[in-house]
Amino acid sequence: MKLTLEKVKVDDLVLGNNTMICGTTLIINKDEIIEKIKEDKRIAKVKIDIVKPGESVRLFSVRDVIEPRVKVEGSGELFPGLIGSVNQVGEGVTKVFTGSTVVTIGKIVGVKEGIIDMSGPGAAYTPFSKTNNLVLDCEPISCLGSHQYDEALRRVGLKISRYIGEKCKEAIPWEKVVYETLPLEQQKQKYPELPRVGYVYMLQSQGLLHDTYLYGVDAKKILPTYIYPTEIMDGAVVSGNCVAASDKNTTYHHLNNPIIEDLFERHGKEINFCGIIITNENVTLEDKERSSNYTAKLAEQFEFHGVIISKEEYGNTDTDLMMNCKKIEEKGIKTVLLTDEYPGRDGSSQSLTDADPKADAVVSTGNANETIMLPPMDKVIGRILSTDKDKVASSFEGDFKNDRRIEVEIQAIIGATNELGFNKMGTTG
Repeated sequence: MKLTLEKVKVDDLVLGNNTMICGTTLIINKDEIIEKIKEDKRIAKVKIDIVKPGESVRLFSVRDVIEPRVKVEGSGELFPGLIGSVNQVGEGVTKVFTGSTVVTIGKIVGVKEGIIDMSGPGAAYTPFSKTNNLVLDCEPISCLGSHQYDEALRRVGLKISRYIGEKCKEAIPWEKVVYETLPLEQQKQKYPELPRVGYVYMLQSQGLLHDTYLYGVDAKKILPTYIYPTEIMDGAVVSGNCVAASDKNTTYHHLNNPIIEDLFERHGKEINFCGIIITNENVTLEDKERSSNYTAKLAEQFEFHGVIISKEEYGNTDTDLMMNCKKIEEKGIKTVLLTDEYPGRDGSSQSLTDADPKADAVVSTGNANETIMLPPMDKVIGRILSTDKDKVASSFEGDFKNDRRIEVEIQAIIGATNELGFNKMGTTG
């Protein structure tokens, strides 16, 4: 399966009379966007802002971040099963508007929503302080349940991202990158002298409002399965969860998964990248056993020599990670794990809630309990009430200072310890 990403550079984002791209400036018609959003009758009010790198702006209650894209050749539609048909994606040509995002904001569960600072020390912890962001702050109609509000916000973000792409479909790309994975048996024979490497991609699926979608199906309903890497790049996986902000995989992270990109970079040179096993993260022991058994079986069946395993969030998911690691290692397949750590603010506690001697190759993406003092910002977008007991992730008494500074653990910042390695922190052991 071959996918070409045509990358259109976006250096600036402004409001204007028409949604279009002019050079490297993305122009947005605010009224058009509001009209498209309000097609969903569950949304009562919409506030639109544009925020740019270096501005004194703080975003609260961030739900998702999506990169505008549009398919220009090939079958399927972006974000299949959610706002597009369920036809397979991952081949043809897709246009990508790099340097721009759509950010959705909505207060649903409070403590799990994240922060993006566009400047100051907090900006160094999130990739979205470096992008031009169209922020959609959508308030629901009265008495709308959390699930319905969450679904409405998810659809809004995906819909507007694709709408922008469609309006700018004729833009001239500055770069074209081709990615290809052959059917598995052919791929294994393509570079017989190189080690066959796979990627075990764990999707968050642990309970209510902890959802990730694969072709529109809640991942908690799937058995582990094989998928082409290019399908991920084309929107087959969409975020839909309320987890700790620092290790949340937004839809942007899925579309731009750096593990997949790095494996492709080494493909045909150091390794033979043979594809991805998608699996879920479970609540019950029985479900954890089932999924890890199936994942290990597939890795053996596909004759991988080694796999990289990534997860999303912490705590309960550590058990899924260790089960996958142990069972795959027992098949004679080497594993490398990516995870962040929660060892307390002083780093003296156990980093993970589970461990195994076979987990002897681990990449840490940082200590999410590390604290940071965020300075006041000139502008704050998103709702946070002074009466909230659970203002942001990791809140503790005295976190909101009288001078408008905020002291938080970095787990409150979107992407700070992202477990795909989409950050600046990390170490190996």
